[in-house]
Amino acid sequence: MAKSKFRPLHDRVVVRRVESEAKTAGGIIIPDTAKEKPQEGEIIAVGSGPRDEAGKLVPLDGKAGDRILFGKWSGTEVKLNGEHLLIMKESDIMGIIG
Repeated sequence: MAKSKFRPLHDRVVVRRVESEAKTAGGIIIPDTAKEKPQEGEIIAVGSGPRDEAGKLVPLDGKAGDRILFGKWSGTEVKLNGEHLLIMKESDIMGIIG
């Protein structure tokens, strides 16, 4: 992503999904067709933040490199530089892990 010139605007973030496990705790292998898309990811890039009523920028809580949890239907899937990523608003992020 470092080579990309893509930068999200305002309160949007670019997220790379974290791959889910291919096996259950009991050792059963889950086929790709039965896997749910992970709701955990890593922030790749953040926008500058929204403006408050006075016109001042309000920085986002998340930053590049943070691991996050987000809603099942959050964001818009895009393909940038051959990689599948999500673009979502910061309000779609449920929390930062760690």
